[in-house]
Amino acid sequence: MYKQVKTADPLHAHVSALFDHFGQQNWWPGRSRFEVVVGAVLTQNTSWNNVEKALANLRRAKVLTLAGVRDVPIESLEILLRPSGYFRQKARRLKGFVRFLDDTYGGSLTRMFARPTDALRAELLALNGIGPETADSILVYAGGHPVFVVDAYARRILERHELLDHVPKSARYDEIRRAVESAVHGSRFKTMNRARLAPRHRASPMSRAETSATAQAYNELHAMIVRVGNDHCRSTPNCAGCPLEPLLPAKQRRKLTTRLSQKHP
Repeated sequence: MYKQVKTADPLHAHVSALFDHFGQQNWWPGRSRFEVVVGAVLTQNTSWNNVEKALANLRRAKVLTLAGVRDVPIESLEILLRPSGYFRQKARRLKGFVRFLDDTYGGSLTRMFARPTDALRAELLALNGIGPETADSILVYAGGHPVFVVDAYARRILERHELLDHVPKSARYDEIRRAVESAVHGSRFKTMNRARLAPRHRASPMSRAETSATAQAYNELHAMIVRVGNDHCRSTPNCAGCPLEPLLPAKQRRKLTTRLSQKHP
C-alpha cells in the first residue's frame, strides 16, 4: 500500500487525500490473468455484480480458461455470459481475443505481456470491441503495466473538482490519462503497514500479485476512485464523509448544494 507525499499541486492533493483515506482495495478480484482479461471485457456497460454472475457461470461450466473459451461453442458461451448484458457481442469479443492471443503469441499471456506497453496497447485497441478503458484495465490489472484507467467515475470527479482546466472540454481519453499519470509519476509513495478502511473485496491471487510500484499505484488509485464514485460522487452527489469533499471548489460546492436543495426542497 502507498501513502503519497503532500504537494501543493491540486491534482496531487486529490490523489494524496485518497491514499491517506483508503487502504489497499484488493482490486482486481481475480484468480488468474485470463480471468482478469475476461472480467475487463464483461464489465463494459454493466455493474461488477453482473460480471461476477457471468464469471460464476463460466467457472461452474469449467470454461474460465484460455482453452475453455477457445473450445466452447459460441452459442453456449453466449448463454453463460447472459448476466453481463450484451452477451452476444461480449462472446464474440472474448473469442476474438483468444484468436488474437493464439495467432500472435502462441496462446501465451506471458509472451503477450512481455511486449512494451505502448506496442501492446496499440494491438489491444485494434481488436474489435476493445476500447481504451478495457485495454488499460487488461494492461494494468492482468499484465502489471503502468497505465491509469480512466472511467466515468474518474471523469466525473475530475470535472466536478475542476482538475481538467488545462485539458480541452472535449478531452480525449488519453489526454486525461496522461494528466493523471503525470501527477502520480511526479510523486513519491511510501508503503503503509495496514489499511485505513476495510477493503471492498477480499484479497485474491491477482490483487496480491507482485508488480511495479507505479503500476500498483495506478491500480490502487483507480480502485479508490471507483469507491468514491460508488459511495459519494454519484449523479446525485453524497459529499458527506467523502475524502475529497474538503478539496471541492467553492463554486462547485454551491452548484451541488443548489441541485440538492432543488431535488429535496
